[in-house]
Amino acid sequence: MPEKGECQTEIICGLPMFKASDPDVLEQERKRLVELEGKSLGARWKGYFSMTGPGWLQSGITLGGGSAIASLYLGAHYQYRLLWVQPLAMFVGVIMLMAASHQTLSTCIRPFDAMKRFIHPSIAWAWALATLLASIVFHLPQYALAAGVSEDMINLVTGWQPTGMTRNWLLIGIGCVIMLVSTGITWNYGRGLRGIRLYERMLKILVGMIILAFLIVVVRSATAGQIEWGKLFKGMLPLYVPTDTLGVTKIMAAFGASVGINQTFLFGYSQLARGWGKEHRGLAQFDLITGMMIPFTVATSLMVIAAGCTIYGSSFGPADINPANAGVLIGATGVGPVVGRFIFGFGLIGMTLSTITIQMLVTGFAACEIFGIEPSGWNYRLACIIPTPAFLGVILWTSMGTYIALPAFTFGLIMLPIAYVGWFLLQNSSRYLCEEKPVGKKALYWNIAMIFSLTVTFISVGYTLYKTLGPLLDAIKKAVLS
Repeated sequence: MPEKGECQTEIICGLPMFKASDPDVLEQERKRLVELEGKSLGARWKGYFSMTGPGWLQSGITLGGGSAIASLYLGAHYQYRLLWVQPLAMFVGVIMLMAASHQTLSTCIRPFDAMKRFIHPSIAWAWALATLLASIVFHLPQYALAAGVSEDMINLVTGWQPTGMTRNWLLIGIGCVIMLVSTGITWNYGRGLRGIRLYERMLKILVGMIILAFLIVVVRSATAGQIEWGKLFKGMLPLYVPTDTLGVTKIMAAFGASVGINQTFLFGYSQLARGWGKEHRGLAQFDLITGMMIPFTVATSLMVIAAGCTIYGSSFGPADINPANAGVLIGATGVGPVVGRFIFGFGLIGMTLSTITIQMLVTGFAACEIFGIEPSGWNYRLACIIPTPAFLGVILWTSMGTYIALPAFTFGLIMLPIAYVGWFLLQNSSRYLCEEKPVGKKALYWNIAMIFSLTVTFISVGYTLYKTLGPLLDAIKKAVLS
């Protein structure tokens, strides 16, 4: 952590409540990183992998219902032609997160405080509030998706198809189980460094299981001769850009589901929670690539391929395609009910579980900053369970989602480029970074990469808002004129 001086007076730095839990382990980790600096690239990567963690949290939160819906639609409507979309979207997000990581680890200043003091308090407060709102609202559809898939898997195994209140109680029961499991997993994070490492290991396993489940579906389809490999490899390149409204909308949705407002808030705190500092900057970049970009790209690509080689060209229409019945659709197109409904469904449940737990983590950090509570012990654990009433989304989301999803989505979407602009300004702020501010060619490379990311993000967000709010504004205009 830099010394306090002209640049950093009365600024909140670090998360000492986590670092203090096991200072010896942190010291050993720092020494290990210094040793790795002089070794070959392969040796460094091997050493880095055992210390990764915060990047996997980013992967876990983005592999949720939003990315599942986007992947299914891309594959079901365009087969493999838009395989390039989500990797590009993730690349854009990783550039910005790397910049944020450089800032946080160079100064150890909490991101909320950095944004508040060196950009503007209104930006910081809007950023935290948007994160809290998005984490609570979009908890609801995660539970709805997990319960719907679980119900289908129960039906597959037992043949039981409850209706009416019996079905509602079944869904509520499933929601309660998911809530309790998620809370137990999340509370490990508040138990010091060992708890954080345990949580991160569990998340790595969960993300690995998600990828394995979708891989099994794709391998089964490949052995059945359902994959057109030439088209698949061609789809990895940006050779096709749809011009129809549906296609452009789906591309924008995929961009929006890759890096959300929650992730921009979480990453710096998850690094500080590990006690990371300057020595960890190389590790942090490796962590983002191996823990976030690669798992997300592999998982979403497998989902697109699975939908592209099964649902695409079938008799199922757009209204039939949603994550809750995706396993049924895939199973009905040749791979069989066990692979389609059970294994693919298991992958979807893994996606929702990982997202629920990490949304709880980021809710805890955002709520603590908003209410001025030190994120430690029971203060932090209780803040994490703020969104847990959303387990009722198993029965409420279909009726209430229409009313709350659009405002929350729009608020978060507007804040995403604002957060990115804030990071861009912070990356070029001598007052904030002091001697750690990139200069010369390094500054040029950073700015080119970040301007590219900002341009792509503004185009994506602008068009999405136009398509989302355009019909609403037209309706209001007609109502006023009439």
